[in-house]
Amino acid sequence: MKTKFSLVLLLASGLLLQDSSSAEPQFKLDLNKAFNALQSVKKAIVPLTEEEEILLGQSIASNLLSLAPLHPDTALQSYVNQVGRWIASRSERPDLPWTFAVLDNEDINAFATPGGYIVLTKGLLLKLNSEAELAGVLGHEIGHVLKKHHLTAMQKAHAKTALQESASLVMDARGNKNQDVLKYAAIGTELYGKGLDKEDEFESDRIGVVLATRAGYEPYGLPAVLQTLQSVVGGSATLQLLLETHPKPADRLNQLDHIMQQGFDQYEQLSSGQERYKAMMVRLAKQ
Repeated sequence: MKTKFSLVLLLASGLLLQDSSSAEPQFKLDLNKAFNALQSVKKAIVPLTEEEEILLGQSIASNLLSLAPLHPDTALQSYVNQVGRWIASRSERPDLPWTFAVLDNEDINAFATPGGYIVLTKGLLLKLNSEAELAGVLGHEIGHVLKKHHLTAMQKAHAKTALQESASLVMDARGNKNQDVLKYAAIGTELYGKGLDKEDEFESDRIGVVLATRAGYEPYGLPAVLQTLQSVVGGSATLQLLLETHPKPADRLNQLDHIMQQGFDQYEQLSSGQERYKAMMVRLAKQ
């Protein structure tokens, strides 16, 4: 039974979920079914204000509302939000309405929508070993928002595709239908099934390491996560979409290794938050 979300938690439905028993990610099938009315657009996109960027993040998530239930453990949700907001507060966009959510799904994935909406799966959390690793993952997703990677990708894609039917995307922006947000939302939903440019992913990896370190975590959390992903990929259907939409973990590790040789060793003694994280995961594993 699907969970009904409030608007601020609509982002939770955007995660790229799939049936782990199927070789083909279910997300793609749902996306094609839901958005099979794509057509060529006639207008160039116009830049969005920050307010519109925030509305966009909500709208993209609402398009994917039927895909994922929010995990019911409020303590878990609060914990991830506390860590995520602390990391985001160390960024150049601390005043966005940063919202973090965990989905009740065994798959391994995480992503962000514009405006500061970030989601993780239960499956990913259970693969992590410390709060420093969580900080690295969240820092990576925050990096996408900071650099507006999705907005840039949508701007490029807008010249090619949009929804034929946008009635279901209508949202109220100061009492009026904001057509720019609607156009972006149609494209943005499709984008999450394709992924960003690999250079965007590499940039967000670098940002993730820096933000986690600024927030007081030892900097090798994200590389540790990538090593974990590298060890479990082995043809797993639940990781297929993640691999299709991101560079190979080995390539990401090579990129990080190159930049982290320059001075990150001095931060190795920062907090890992391992005991606090493991206590939360013991609780989660029982649910």
